[in-house]
Amino acid sequence: MLEELKTFIAVVEYKNFTKAGEHLNLSQPSVSTHIKNLENHFGVVLINRSVKQKTIFITDSGYTLYKKAKEIINLLDTTYMEVRNTSDSIKGSLKVGASMTIGEYILPMFLATFSEKYPDVDVEIFINNTHSICSSLKELTLDIGLIEGNSPYSSFTQEYFLEDKMMLAFPYTPDLDTENFSFDILEDQKWIVREEGSGTREFLNMFLATNEIIPKGIMILGSNYAVKEAVKNKLGITIISEFVTNPAVLNKELSTIDLGNSYTRHFSYILPKNITVSKASQVFLDELKHYTSNLNKKRP
Repeated sequence: MLEELKTFIAVVEYKNFTKAGEHLNLSQPSVSTHIKNLENHFGVVLINRSVKQKTIFITDSGYTLYKKAKEIINLLDTTYMEVRNTSDSIKGSLKVGASMTIGEYILPMFLATFSEKYPDVDVEIFINNTHSICSSLKELTLDIGLIEGNSPYSSFTQEYFLEDKMMLAFPYTPDLDTENFSFDILEDQKWIVREEGSGTREFLNMFLATNEIIPKGIMILGSNYAVKEAVKNKLGITIISEFVTNPAVLNKELSTIDLGNSYTRHFSYILPKNITVSKASQVFLDELKHYTSNLNKKRP
């Protein structure tokens, strides 16, 4: 039954029998046999297949079994580690989803130190916007989610680990008067924005609505780096994380205005409730909190 469950998980995640077989080093007939055994055992259809088996559709019963199977495999892995008492040798693999700002500006340095300390933990990072990360974690295709702001789902445990300030950013302007700055000049500006579903876009939308600003034009870009480069090259202005703007300000690429505490947000990690957290996941989170705690102390 255990091998059948592992096969079923792979089929759901890859949405393809052949790719699932390649991942598990099984032939396609073996994959089909495992799925049929599960369907016979539970007496339900788990996967609907097209005539040529090129497209598959997971049934409601299939998704229920998938979530439970993930819990079972995770619990077995955790139990194995505890029974073997491998506290001094952490091993495992992690799938971590990170929103753009965290994935691009926080994780690279953290992963360098984490990987050196825990070389036997394989970490796979998926960078996307907050909405997509939450959706993937809800489907249990990720072990951990690292997001900006709050999760829309009550089925997650959420804990803050780092504070972030949102900054109003302009092309580099040596004589920008930050002390006497007025929002009135923002009325006739083009804005560079992230896509809907990103945490950064939520704050920008809030800023425009609160200050009753109607943009002269909007350019939508899919990454913080692209937004920063567009502003740097005088295509418009934006609101974006200080983790993006600080290096650019030092390099005289951008000028910024601090928007105050109303535009402070938190980065947080999210985990599915009622799921046993693996030892590798717990170590990852403990190290991340320690790393970002030191990061906070170094900030002005």
